[in-house]
Amino acid sequence: MINLPAPTAPGAFVHPALFYQGQGQYLAGVGGFVRAALEADEPVLVAVPGPRLDALRESVGAGAGEVAWTDMTQLGRNPGRILASLQDFADRHAGRPARIVGEPIWPGRSQAEVLEATRHEALINTAFAGRRATILCPYDVLGLPASVVSDARRTHPTLMENGKDLLSPDYADASSVCADCDHPLPEPDGGATSLDYAHGDLGEVRDHADAWARGTALSAARRGDLVLALSEAAANSLAHGGGTGTLRLWSSATGTGIVAEIRDGGRLADPLAGRRRPSLASVNGGRGLWMIHQLCDLVEIRASDSGLILRLHMATS
Repeated sequence: MINLPAPTAPGAFVHPALFYQGQGQYLAGVGGFVRAALEADEPVLVAVPGPRLDALRESVGAGAGEVAWTDMTQLGRNPGRILASLQDFADRHAGRPARIVGEPIWPGRSQAEVLEATRHEALINTAFAGRRATILCPYDVLGLPASVVSDARRTHPTLMENGKDLLSPDYADASSVCADCDHPLPEPDGGATSLDYAHGDLGEVRDHADAWARGTALSAARRGDLVLALSEAAANSLAHGGGTGTLRLWSSATGTGIVAEIRDGGRLADPLAGRRRPSLASVNGGRGLWMIHQLCDLVEIRASDSGLILRLHMATS
C-alpha cells in the first residue's frame, strides 16, 4: 500500500509527484494509491494516458468499477481543460476527501504543451488550496526530459521517490513557475493573414476566419469551433481589451494544424481565468476564455505591458 505524505494541517491539500521508472513502479505506486483510497471508501478519479488505463484497471482488481477512469490524452490534449475537470470531480463529492491521479505530461508532448501542463501543475496548488483532496501526479523519469522532472520538483510540495516520501526543497510559488512558463511565442514560419478589428466588426472577424479556414484541412465541425472560439476572443477584446484587436491566422510549421492569434490591449488579472468552470451566477468570470479552452487543442496566453496575446491551436487530424 502506498504511503502518502501527511497533510500539514487538517483539511490541507496534498499534491505529491510520483517519480517512477518502468511499469512495475508505476503500477505499484498508482495502483497502491487507488486501492488505498477504495479501502478508505473515498471517491477516486484516475486521469492518465490511455495506454496505461487497462494495466491499472487490472492492478486495482475488483474495485476498478468504483473508479472514474479518464484518458488524459483526450481530457488533457489541451492542458488548460484539466483543472476544471478535476474540480468538477471534487465538487461532485463535496464533504468527502477526493483522491485523484492526474498525469498531464507524458513522452511525446510538444514543448508548448509541456509548458502549459507545467503551468497547470503549479496552478493546482492555488485552485485546491484548503480543500480535502489529494492529487497524485506520476512522472516517467526515464521517458521525460530532465527539465520536466526538475519542474515537477517545483510544482509539487511533496515527492515520492525511491520509496520515500519527501518534502520538495525546490517547491516554488505558482506565480514564479507561471512566469518561467511564459516563453516568447515564436513567429510563424510562413505568412500569416491579418485583420484589425474594432467595435461593430465581430461579424467580419467571424467571416474572415471561416473563409480562411475553408482552405485548410479542418473539418466543418472543427471550423465551426474555431470561428466560435475566435468570436469569443474578439468579443473579449472589445469588452475588456481596449475596444480593438488584431487577428492573425496561419498553418502550423508541421502542417498538422492551424494557429489563430488575437492581440489586444487587455490584461489578465486572474491566472486561473478560463481554467475554472465559471459559475452560472458570474457576470464577468472568464466564461469566454473557459469556452475557448474547451474548443481548442492548445491555448497559449502571454501578458505584457503592451497588452495580451491569445494564441489558439487546432489540430487538423
